[in-house]
Amino acid sequence: MASGKEIRTKIKSVQNTRKITKAMEMVAASKMRRAQERMRHARPYGEKIRTLAANLSYAYTEYRHPFLIKKDRLERVGLIVVTTDKGLAGGLNTNVLRVALNSMKEWEAKGVREIRVTAIGNKGLGFMQRLGAKLVSHVTGLGDVPRLEKLIGAVKVMLDAFQAGELDRVFIVYTRFINTMKQEPVLEQLLPLTGERMGAPGYSWDYIYEPDARAVIDELLRRYVEALVYQALAENMASEQSARMVAMKAASDNAKNVIDELQLVYNKTRQAAITKELSEIVGGAAAV
Repeated sequence: MASGKEIRTKIKSVQNTRKITKAMEMVAASKMRRAQERMRHARPYGEKIRTLAANLSYAYTEYRHPFLIKKDRLERVGLIVVTTDKGLAGGLNTNVLRVALNSMKEWEAKGVREIRVTAIGNKGLGFMQRLGAKLVSHVTGLGDVPRLEKLIGAVKVMLDAFQAGELDRVFIVYTRFINTMKQEPVLEQLLPLTGERMGAPGYSWDYIYEPDARAVIDELLRRYVEALVYQALAENMASEQSARMVAMKAASDNAKNVIDELQLVYNKTRQAAITKELSEIVGGAAAV
């Protein structure tokens, strides 16, 4: 059995760890509220531009944007992987990377010859590098507030490749925020844009374009796809803080249980030591 001093040292160490996890839990709770607000504030813009893009996809126009043209073949795929820059978020990154890996295996089994990957977040970047995936772009160090201007460069690589006909489809995988206790990894098709994803009305529209249909549709659909990626990142950041808060709360609770168990062991050790000392005193007195 360990001595009383060793047990006290262990208790002190666990108490210090619990202080850290408790502080991280409180910080994550504060960041989670702000991340949820940003996510909700981004939704009205996303819904409005989604409606416009859906209407344009059903409008009468001679120009058909490449983002709207569906290809029957599936030989070259682009995948945008959204993860976090930091750890200590439970199984958040593990779950989303598992979905990405399983999807890549399924595509290869279906005859996909090339998979290009864009990594958003340090965890996804490290995983794809270890996997040996074909990384074409990445962005890390996004902080707690998503910035569209930092995303555009990495995402534009995928958009340009699809528009040039180098990719047949582009997917995005991220963690969708459901509530504080639940977040789920999802894989969604980003390109080509489908009527279901865009909320298309199912009937045709007629617009007057200024300066012309090509300029308007090109700009709007590119902004629409960027808005989808931004919304996915906002959802992922809200999920990250929620998962981290839950993970740190579980760590704090476990630390408290460990402290209680060590305290019980310490009390038993101390009681045994006192009993031994009393026995030695009584035995010495009897010998005299």
